[in-house]
Amino acid sequence: MNCPEKIIPPALPQIMAAAPASGSGKTTAACALLRALQRRGLTPCAFKCGPDYIDPMFHRAVVGAESCNLDLYLAPPERVRALYAAHLAGHGAAVVEAAMGYYDGAALTDAASAWQVAETLGLPVLLVVRPGGASLTLAAQIRGLAAFRAGSCADSHIAAVLLNDCSPAYAGRLAPLLERETGLPVIGCLPRVEGTRLPSRHLGLYTADEVADLAQRVDALADALEANADLGRLLALCRRPAPAPPAPAAPPPVKAYIAVARDRAFCFCYPESLDALRAAGAECVFFSPLADGGLPDAGGLYLPGGYPELFAEALSRNAPMRRAVAAAVAAGMPTVAECGGLLYLGQTLADEGGRPWPMAGALPGAGAKAGRLVRFGYTELEAEGDSLLFRKGERVPAHEFHHWDSTAPGAAFAARKPDGRAWRCGYAGRSLYAGFPHLYFAGRPALAERFAAAAARWEKEKETDRKEGSHAAF
Repeated sequence: MNCPEKIIPPALPQIMAAAPASGSGKTTAACALLRALQRRGLTPCAFKCGPDYIDPMFHRAVVGAESCNLDLYLAPPERVRALYAAHLAGHGAAVVEAAMGYYDGAALTDAASAWQVAETLGLPVLLVVRPGGASLTLAAQIRGLAAFRAGSCADSHIAAVLLNDCSPAYAGRLAPLLERETGLPVIGCLPRVEGTRLPSRHLGLYTADEVADLAQRVDALADALEANADLGRLLALCRRPAPAPPAPAAPPPVKAYIAVARDRAFCFCYPESLDALRAAGAECVFFSPLADGGLPDAGGLYLPGGYPELFAEALSRNAPMRRAVAAAVAAGMPTVAECGGLLYLGQTLADEGGRPWPMAGALPGAGAKAGRLVRFGYTELEAEGDSLLFRKGERVPAHEFHHWDSTAPGAAFAARKPDGRAWRCGYAGRSLYAGFPHLYFAGRPALAERFAAAAARWEKEKETDRKEGSHAAF
């Protein structure tokens, strides 16, 4: 009897770029590495740990494809593994950008940390460190990071070190010391390159579309990385068998159309959430609250987060769109509005100078600058009753990240942080979810299914009303 030949998955470079702390240069290192891998013909794909919207925009700009979020708070491990495998399929390499410090997770633990993602996926890690004014002390820090989760059933997964913002001359002196003291290979350095610094604002980096010469900056960073780091050595250290991609599923028949706001004011939307809506039978129809005069023909409305506060005047001056959105919400069109979307549905929104501008007026409350991050981080929402997305008593993970607040943020949900802090927030109804917490449909596909089903029902009801009105005319 002939035994079937065992298929061995190909070994691909799979690298997580992590760091001891935020501000170490993970995004610049990840983008430089992505471009360098592209130049080698490896067609890399990109990922981001945690609930980040902005860094994946830079990844997309570099590789020309979507960057997938990997978040173990918003999605269970098996879902994160499936997302990673599906996104990696067809690519020749993977670069995962970590978040915060390597072990920093929810509620001052390692839960949902970059380390936990590396542990879940078995990823080798490139530790990006800024030497600053340290030498031997840097070795102690690296040894501490490497040993912190070693010696048990877990592992640190740190495979190599990259010296960031470090001159080649100093890196040449420092690398032998670090290798001798830590036992980890130092693959080289990424020196400071004038004119490549990525600008920031209150929610982090500027978006990729706002950096006019981004391609040139990334090319210059990749040039510097290739000239000063042994990428061949890194790729050899980080080759791993590719996970088997999930079996392809036939696309479901389109049951409903959902209008999704997408422009400079509303740019914080997970591609995986849109994929979850598509898997539930919804087709996403994109529109611009800044530029369009009305809503597209659809049965649902999705207003994700973004920077509406930076475009408050322009959004306000588009009165036809504001009226169309208000009318749709009042008519019962199934609507999901997260963070910036909630602010747009309110009565007014203040710009950066503090001047209030009329918004859609579908919900109470005035949006204004808080002067600080408000309710920042992971949270869990508990529903107190059945609604568009939630069922009574259901608990759903979410996250908040905003510097503008509302005088009426809602009270339909009990929200709790992993450290125990609690408050009330959000609006919920048969046809509405609106609140500052961002949701992740990919981690809770049932939410996408309920949204798509409600949009399909609404479309059917409106079609029935149109037919009955047409018959009545005769």
